[in-house]
Amino acid sequence: MNTKLYKKVHSLATEMLLAADEEDDQRFVDYYQELKTLCEEYQDKAENHPVQWETLADFTEDVTEAMGLYNKALTFAQSISANDYIASISYAMALLFKEQEEKEQAVESALQANQYAAKTEDEQLQREIKQLLKSLR
Repeated sequence: MNTKLYKKVHSLATEMLLAADEEDDQRFVDYYQELKTLCEEYQDKAENHPVQWETLADFTEDVTEAMGLYNKALTFAQSISANDYIASISYAMALLFKEQEEKEQAVESALQANQYAAKTEDEQLQREIKQLLKSLR
């Protein structure tokens, strides 16, 4: 992944978290829009990466829009065989499905997350996915 792009995405995410903590809605919206523009700018370029789309989805309040962004991130992660991103995106989708009380889809996404997380060294994510799967039984 392009380090410059990653740093920019990380910086925008940090700024959105700070704005949310300070209940500064306008600042949050401004940074969100900047991230959205960045995603759109890089979507057809070599620098495109699932992390930008996953991050945008993480900060998207509309469930339908967030799910569309997660699907975009997941499709791209699958196309480059990025197991860590497939796992984390699937996990985020499973949480959103659970929140929406769509248990079948939540289980399906959590199982996919578990399958791909097992191919990574991210033990924390593996534990979180296992906890989610237990809660869905």
